[in-house]
This record gives sequence, C-alpha cells and structure tokens, in this order.
Amino acid sequence: MKLEFPKFDSARLLIVGDVMLDRYWQGSTSRISPEAPVPVVNVSSAEDSPGGAGNVALNISALGAAATLVGLVGEDEAGEELEAMLTSADIRCDFEKVADKPTITKLRVVSRHQQLIRLDFEEPFESHSAAALNIRAEALLDNTDVLILSDYAKGALDDVSDLIGKAKKAGVKVLVDPKGHDYSCYRGATLLTPNLQEFEQIMGPCSSEEELAAKGLTLIKELGLEALLVTRGEHGMSLIRDNAPELHIPARTRDVFDVTGAGDTVISALGAALAAGVDLPEAVALSNIAAGLAVSRVGTVAVSGPELRREVQRDSGSDRGVMSKEQLLLAVADAKAHGEKVVFTNGCFDIIHAGHVGYLSDALRCGDRLIVAINDDDSVRRLKGEGRPINPVERRMAVLSGLESVDWVVSFEEDTPEALLEAIKPDFLIKGGDYGIEDVVGADIVTGYGGEVKVLAFLDNCSTSAIVEKIQEDKK
Repeated sequence: MKLEFPKFDSARLLIVGDVMLDRYWQGSTSRISPEAPVPVVNVSSAEDSPGGAGNVALNISALGAAATLVGLVGEDEAGEELEAMLTSADIRCDFEKVADKPTITKLRVVSRHQQLIRLDFEEPFESHSAAALNIRAEALLDNTDVLILSDYAKGALDDVSDLIGKAKKAGVKVLVDPKGHDYSCYRGATLLTPNLQEFEQIMGPCSSEEELAAKGLTLIKELGLEALLVTRGEHGMSLIRDNAPELHIPARTRDVFDVTGAGDTVISALGAALAAGVDLPEAVALSNIAAGLAVSRVGTVAVSGPELRREVQRDSGSDRGVMSKEQLLLAVADAKAHGEKVVFTNGCFDIIHAGHVGYLSDALRCGDRLIVAINDDDSVRRLKGEGRPINPVERRMAVLSGLESVDWVVSFEEDTPEALLEAIKPDFLIKGGDYGIEDVVGADIVTGYGGEVKVLAFLDNCSTSAIVEKIQEDKK
C-alpha cells in the first residue's frame, strides 16, 4: 500500500495508564565480587527516562502530536522528576498523586549492552486512586481524538469499563495495550494490541495465521471490538477485523538490538495516525515502520516525526527525485533535522552535457544533499530567447533526477531562484561558470543567514549554447 505521512500536528491524544520511571546504570565489569559470585559493575553513567504510559506519551509527542498523560505517581522525588521530564517534552501531565505510595521505578544495571539485574520499587495502588484517575480522564475527553489505555498491570487501569463507555459515547477511539489473563475489562474498546504471547495466553496456541485470524475474530465478537492488532515479533503484525480480510504485515528487515518499549512505539504511532485521520490499515503499516526503527537501537527510545517521515519516503521511493516546492520543503526539513548539509544550485539545464554532470558531482561534495532548481519553459524563453528551451521542463527534470549526484529537482517560474532560496535556506549556494561570488544571484540572501556561496568551473568546451550553435551550423 502507498503511505502518506500524516499531519500529526492536528492529532490530539489522551494517554491513561501505568506511568513509571525507568533508570539505567551503566558501567564496565572486569571482576567478580569477593563477597558473592556476582560481577562488580563500575557505574560510569546513569540515565532516567519515562516508562510505561509515560513512554507512550513521549513517543506521541516526538511524532509531533499533542499528548496529555493521566497516571498515578507518588508524592516523591521520582514523581517530580518524571513530571519534569515529560513536561519538558511538551506533554501535558495530569497526575493523581498518592501520598503513601512510591512512584513506580525500574532500575536496570547494564554492562556491555547486557542487562545484569533489574530492581523494582513499587507498591500496589488502591482502588480509590484508580477511580480518581478515571475522573481526571473523563474530564479531558472533549478535547481528544484517540484515547490510549496503557496497561502494565500496576493498578491504574483496574476499572476502566466506564471510561471506555464514555469515550466511545463521545466519539473517541479507544486503543488498549492490554495485560493479564482476562480482557473482559476492555469490553467495548475500539482495538487491542496484544503481542502474540499475550494473545495466546487468552485464546490458546495458534499454529497458523488462519488459526490466529479465527481466534482473533472470536475475541473481537466476545468483547465487542472493532479490530485486533497482534504484534508477532520477527513475523510482523496481524490486523484482524470483522467483515474484512485479515492483514498480515511482515516485520521490517533490520538488525534488532533491543525490543524494550517496542509495544509502546506501536500503539503510539497507531494512535497518532488514527487521530490524524489515517485509515486503520495505513495506520498499522506506519506503526510497523516505527517499531522497526525503535528495535534497531538500544534502550527505550522515542521515534521522532522526521525519522518516521524519512523512512516512509524511502519506502515509497519519494525521498529523491522530482518534487513540488511543498514536498521539497519537507524533505529539506528532514535532512536538516538529521544534521545533513543542503546544497543548492540552479540553471536552465536545457541540454544535459558532460560539463553539467561533472559540475553537479562536484557540487554534491560540498554537502550531503543536492537540490537542482531549474527555470520552467517560459522562464527559459525569457532568458534565452525564442527557440529555447530545446527540451521541455518535464524532460529536463527527468534527466536531472536520474543523475546519481542529484537528490531533488524542483522547477521555478520566476527568472531567478531567489524566492526558493528564501524558503529553503540551503547551507551552500553553488554556481558554475566564470562568475565572481558577488555576481551570483541570491548570494546576498544566503550569506545573510550565514550560508556559504561557491563558484565551480564547468569542464572546458562544454556549454548548452555552444552545443546549440554547433547544431545550427551543421544544418546550414
């Protein structure tokens, strides 16, 4: 299926569930303790990050969507740190703070990319705390497109049936990352996202995709769901719906370093895409791409909007080639977000010759991505006279986009590319020929914001005008 990148900035999501603080202590190990047969870790770094429902909210915010998080925390230092981290990531926190309980904290000791031990600091929350949490969540439904319930079986979602009912009545989709051996508490939700092991604990072993689909339909009917998304690790994902064929999406082919938080990434991308108006199958495909990015790195990570957009563009083959101005602006924003230097050059490029090819290769060496902006046909005619261009703009763009050195090709209708330069703000403006830098059109624009202007020489005896003149002489 062809995927379009969603407008995540229009999406509003409410996340309710078990929030926790993930702590990582990392260091080297070179000896065994004389006190017990355990390795001694010389801790050299410590890192804290939001976990559980907090990680879901962090992923949603990283995609560019609006995230509000409701959860239970203690009145302690860990809870304050967790709220501060989430708020700094532009997440609205509405926490129910419980005086006599600690904020759930998981401390992992890691050495040489291996987790040696995990220490959990937690006590079960009381039912009245979960009830107070639901009241907070219900008050936020009016400004919500999608509600995500992130269940880690820590007590925050002990009784969510009323919240699900009120959300559905308000027209809010409800997605659940479930836990436990009884899914009846999620009755009426829009969609559940169990992994295969969790699904088989509820419905029994599945020896084939056909059996998985059949048991999935049974669960959908029992719970009144609209759909079920079963994540299957290296076997990808299976979307099961009533009155629609099941959809099995293969896993992304990449090295897997760490699956920690992958489920959070899946439901975050899925929910954000649905909230942005994407159809369910396309939203599932986007979540699969996001999960592939997440597992390729160590630790709990949030996949950003630019990362996901770039991966979608690579999949569709739209990360290179001919672009509109609007598409180019997005591509340039992604490149800059990844620390890439953008190079810009322009011209008529009426007949592509060896001089152009060498010049464009040299231009690319100045940075990481090369934009070639070309005058449209009317503009060439005004600059070169009647009879030009020899090749119409579509053909010129097609030839340029086929060159290995060229990333993006865009046309402009004005006589100069100054408006494009103002919008794109490339790191380098490159011109070929015998110009002085002060003679390059747009040089003042680029130097004005701190960019650099360079003039490169064409190959000797190569010019479009000379080629045209020689053809005309040969016809005489």
